[in-house]
Amino acid sequence: MSLEELLIKVPELYPYIENMPVSIKDKYVIKTIPAGTLVHQKNDELNYFAIVCTGEHRVINEFENGNIFMIEKNEPIDFIGEVTILAGMPTTSVTIETLTDCIVLQIPREDFEYWITVDNQFLRLVSQKVAYKLYRSSYNRGAKLFYPAIFFLMEYIVQYAKTKNIQKGQQITIHKTREVLSEEMCMTTKTLNRSVKKLKEQGLICIHKGKICIQYTQYETLLKEMHHILKQTI
Repeated sequence: MSLEELLIKVPELYPYIENMPVSIKDKYVIKTIPAGTLVHQKNDELNYFAIVCTGEHRVINEFENGNIFMIEKNEPIDFIGEVTILAGMPTTSVTIETLTDCIVLQIPREDFEYWITVDNQFLRLVSQKVAYKLYRSSYNRGAKLFYPAIFFLMEYIVQYAKTKNIQKGQQITIHKTREVLSEEMCMTTKTLNRSVKKLKEQGLICIHKGKICIQYTQYETLLKEMHHILKQTI
């Protein structure tokens, strides 16, 4: 795929590469990364920068004890490697995994470092994205110190039901394994299972073949329970 073809497919990309230096236009690579691919792992040496033009990916942190927690899920337009490079670090601090097929525009690290010194518009767009992620992270930081684990499970279930546009008389099933859920909610599988058991005992969710299910009436009750927990912490 050529850059011109990519711009036709993803016109939102244009402001980012509008002033791309001519020297870099001979070095970029456009490729499709299949869903479920580890783009890079924590502590890998980083020698490239990439613009994620289409598709979703997740940023996760892996620890020596085997726990894996999802930091964020990102949609295009996004970047790979910008934080590591801007921080002047040689290796990555997180693992990135594609959730869907992703089309990326990739260039060597040194070319990205040069690009941001000569293109203020590109530097502003990259900085804006980094700042937004930092804002989002700092806005929510500390929440887990104040709210019980079960609150975050309730919040996750409610948000999932909302995205599925749950209606009266309807039941929604979360077709995800406990391992994936624990990663996305940044809690251990043991804590997640304990919270799931408690919600089930309270009649706030159902379990079918190991998967969490929620009916509309339970959804309404969960909203009230979350509001009650929030009031208690004020």
